[in-house]
Amino acid sequence: MSLRSLPLIVLAFILYNALVLLFGVDVLDKNLFEIHMLSGGIWKFNWGHLIILATLMLLFIELVKSTYTNASSLVDHGLSMIVFIACLIEFLMTPQAATSVFFLIVVATAIDVVAGFTIGIRVAQRDLTFGTSN
Repeated sequence: MSLRSLPLIVLAFILYNALVLLFGVDVLDKNLFEIHMLSGGIWKFNWGHLIILATLMLLFIELVKSTYTNASSLVDHGLSMIVFIACLIEFLMTPQAATSVFFLIVVATAIDVVAGFTIGIRVAQRDLTFGTSN
């Protein structure tokens, strides 16, 4: 098994759990920075936003990875399903995971699973070649 078959979205799952277990759920609302906008408003970026941003970037990488058809992609799809199930169980059973940030991680893992299988099947159909008829 290569590193390519590891679903990278698990890193968002690990990051969330590490932050919440070390610092508590309140860390998600702590601002990382504030930017004063030209409109006069203030854009606040907190740890929860950072986790969601990282999740979206990892989801993009996972979607690109799902376009490859080889043995490691099958393992990646299976492991992605396991990550989704683990996230869903944690969301339903753990009070610290009952946040909107973690819900969006669960949704991203679900999209990874569904899109991975859908794209994988679609790409595999294109890879099929039939003999040419003369």
